[in-house]
Amino acid sequence: MQTSAALQRIQPSATLAMTSRVFELKRQGIDVIGLGAGEPDFDTPDFVKEAAIEAIRAGKTKYTNVDGTPELKQAIVGKFARDNSLTYAENQISVNSGGKHTLFNAFCATIDPGDEVIVPAPYWVSYPDVVEFAGGTPVFISAGAAQNYKIKPEQLEAAITAKTKWVVLNSPSNPTGAAYSAAELKALGEVLERHPHVLIYADDMYEHILYDGFEFRTIAEVCPALHDRTLTANGVSKAYAMTGWRIGYAGGPAWLIKAIGKLQSQSTSNPCSISQAASVAALNGDQSFLKERVTAFQGRRDLVVSMLNQIDGMTCPRPEGAFYVYPEFAGLIGKTTPKGQVIDSDEAMVGYLLDEARVAAVHGGAFGFSPALRISYATSEALLTEACTRIQTACAALR
Repeated sequence: MQTSAALQRIQPSATLAMTSRVFELKRQGIDVIGLGAGEPDFDTPDFVKEAAIEAIRAGKTKYTNVDGTPELKQAIVGKFARDNSLTYAENQISVNSGGKHTLFNAFCATIDPGDEVIVPAPYWVSYPDVVEFAGGTPVFISAGAAQNYKIKPEQLEAAITAKTKWVVLNSPSNPTGAAYSAAELKALGEVLERHPHVLIYADDMYEHILYDGFEFRTIAEVCPALHDRTLTANGVSKAYAMTGWRIGYAGGPAWLIKAIGKLQSQSTSNPCSISQAASVAALNGDQSFLKERVTAFQGRRDLVVSMLNQIDGMTCPRPEGAFYVYPEFAGLIGKTTPKGQVIDSDEAMVGYLLDEARVAAVHGGAFGFSPALRISYATSEALLTEACTRIQTACAALR
């Protein structure tokens, strides 16, 4: 028996694999600090929970429209207008079972064999795998710490060919936390305006998690000429601490939203009705709590960046947003652990930190840029201090 060729083209998610490993170690009673999961440690706001409970009591437990209730679509239309100065009609909105589902729908509904998708690296682990599952070819643009993990217009221009179907822009980024300014997006947009056959996937999932007064902008807002070929994707998972509720959404051209709905009608059908009701409350309700949580995240960022930059051989840039750092450690490659293992890759480093320091991170190779680690600081300052101390001790023991 054999699985499909499409399935064989992809790998299991490295981030979810590490999360599962941490769960298993904790079940065994092992003291491990998990810094691999991209999940806020804050709880879903109470007013959102209450909306879900009320929806259950009101009997909103039936099928809904395949791609979202009218109430949620209207809330999303309002959110895009309020936060991003983007105008959409209801038939330009798609609601999906999480941001990953939005990505899967969009690419599987549009990509044919031979199509290319430009993916800046480091990248979220799912981008290239979903491209390959759909039969396309990911084309990577490498952007390291020297350029703050952001691609330049000349790199984008050089990567576009007649086969390019999509360009992915993720800001703030998972895994690096790098965010594009309005001027940087404008420069990229000027390149894309010269290539009208290219669609843009704007992944704005970390929109509300930004630091030091950085102003969020999205490319369809900055470059109105690209509005009709941009899918602006977002969700409630990160900002509202609703990862388990599984609601992602997007605004885009009506033809693409219709195609996504067609695919969804034969796969998952509608997202959870209760989660949709809760998401209406999240998007329409009081947003003031977001600022308090961002303040907490910023303190954690500063703590982690400071402690990791104290390690000889490791460099940790200060991200503009999200809740990840992406330290590079070329200075530690080739060193040997106390047990005689050579650190010859970021996978070896991740294994060493997990086995010896009992700290779980995700290896940079999963995100297309090595040698590096992705560390999530979406946990308490006490745990982060302990974790970084353990990492410092483990790295100091290398020879």
